[in-house]
Amino acid sequence: MRVMAQVGMVMNLDKCIGCHTCSVTCKQAWTNRAGTEYVWFNNVETRPGQGYPRRYEDQEKWRGGWHLNNKGKLRLRTGGRMQKLLTLFASPVQPTIYDYYEPWTYDYQMLIDAPLGDDFPVARPKSLLTGDDTKVTWSANWDDDLGGAPELGALDPIVEKLRRESEDAVKFSFEQTFMFYLPRICEHCLNPSCMASCPSGAIYKRSEDGIVLVDQDRCRGWRQCVTGCPYKKIYFNHRTGKAEKCTLCYPRIEVGQPTVCSETCVGRLRYLGLFLYDVDAVTAAASTPDETDLYEAQLDLLLDPNDPEVIAGARAEGIPEDWLDAARRSPIYALAKEFRVALPLHPEYRTMPMVWYVPPLSPIVDLLSGQGHDAEDAGTLFGAIDALRIPVEYLAELFSAGDTAVIESVLRKLAAMRSYMRDVTLGREPNADVPASVGMTEEQVYEMYRLMALAKYEERYVIPTAHVEQAAQLDEMACSLDYEDGPGMYESGAFGEASGTPTPVSVETFHALKQRQTSDTAANSHRLANRTNLLNWDGNGSPVGLFPERATPDSTQTQRTQTSHPAAAPTSPDPQASS
Repeated sequence: MRVMAQVGMVMNLDKCIGCHTCSVTCKQAWTNRAGTEYVWFNNVETRPGQGYPRRYEDQEKWRGGWHLNNKGKLRLRTGGRMQKLLTLFASPVQPTIYDYYEPWTYDYQMLIDAPLGDDFPVARPKSLLTGDDTKVTWSANWDDDLGGAPELGALDPIVEKLRRESEDAVKFSFEQTFMFYLPRICEHCLNPSCMASCPSGAIYKRSEDGIVLVDQDRCRGWRQCVTGCPYKKIYFNHRTGKAEKCTLCYPRIEVGQPTVCSETCVGRLRYLGLFLYDVDAVTAAASTPDETDLYEAQLDLLLDPNDPEVIAGARAEGIPEDWLDAARRSPIYALAKEFRVALPLHPEYRTMPMVWYVPPLSPIVDLLSGQGHDAEDAGTLFGAIDALRIPVEYLAELFSAGDTAVIESVLRKLAAMRSYMRDVTLGREPNADVPASVGMTEEQVYEMYRLMALAKYEERYVIPTAHVEQAAQLDEMACSLDYEDGPGMYESGAFGEASGTPTPVSVETFHALKQRQTSDTAANSHRLANRTNLLNWDGNGSPVGLFPERATPDSTQTQRTQTSHPAAAPTSPDPQASS
């Protein structure tokens, strides 16, 4: 047994209201650059729906993740080395830009410069890839709130599968429709198929915390990782020629702060914490023959942080004591392993995902209340699960490889908690038979309720900080975007990037390559030289570079002057150390 730590996340889907705040704040923090217009590290999907990119769950077409070959060995769905060599320059199973959407802006300049006339000028959508007029036909949020579900809902791969099995399993008539929201980020898997698919070895999993990252220096833009990821959470930046993905906000995690999507979540549905797992057992668990057993196999990987043998093994691997304490207090371990109400997304992909979900229960309560029933009575709730407005089969295809018994067990626990705590809240004598009927004690039900309904900030986010002795290992290489006028760093207009005058990729790439090939120094290094490192400034005086350079009026030629204070801290000339 070799113990390692993994930062993971649990999302309680009962609380998600589909406001997309997490998507917007992630977009602003990580993908607001040129070339990443269509990139959403975090997106919120309405289910049922085709998802983003379109129909990403159809692995018969996209061939992401792993499968077992005829000999029972774990193999990539896209094939071995020879197959990858043959498809290195053109992958036939890779989503096109139209499966995402063609990024666009609007011709705002037309609104500003149009001459006076009787007709109101129109800001046409312009493609950011070609600069030509385009038509907006798809986006990351096209299915929002069941938009177009009666016509397009049947294209959801899970609905399609269920309808093949039972024509009446899912209907889209108005009175029977169902809907819930599914936020998605990179799963930071224990057995990542994207990492195994990368020919240049640019994708790696950090041994300190399990976060999966892309080394921008080693990435050669083969895009095999996009094909290999079954969740399609790796994106190609068409301006830099590099792959990009969710980083789980590792700069924040290292200092004990939650991810941006968690910090800004309106419904407080996200939990962050640590798993301890046996890295030597990952391959065997992912090779479990029966797909419906993969959930239990993944649970078996998660080690008890209170077990003396596990603690000894963690210490032998150099895991610090405060990390072990955080693992013992981890909310995600409690929800996934102790209470067993959080489930992995598509365990049948065999990647061992580390972002887990608590299935939604609320539609049952809403439906029963609307029919005049006591929606939180135990007998009523338990009986309604079989007739759940969200078909149990649909949830099972998402979270348990089709095993409906797992979903029913989770929903019964959630229903028991709701019914039991209603009596407690109203001051009535609680019924101990309710938690006993789902295999839980009264104390466990209360602890689960407290974690899911009342947990404070420090209880929802139990994140140990990185240690000084790990600094060299955690230090990431500088990105090419650190330099002004580097790839993707072009001027923005008043109404957003380019503001109606998009630069076609081919033109921008030509100038970027020409600049790099003909310059002896880093792009615009003279601008970077006078920057001030405010992180190291002690606040005394005015360090060099704090204010813009100004010309001396009585000089015959422009002279550069800088103000400084004798006590000011020296600034580093290293452009990567300045900000």
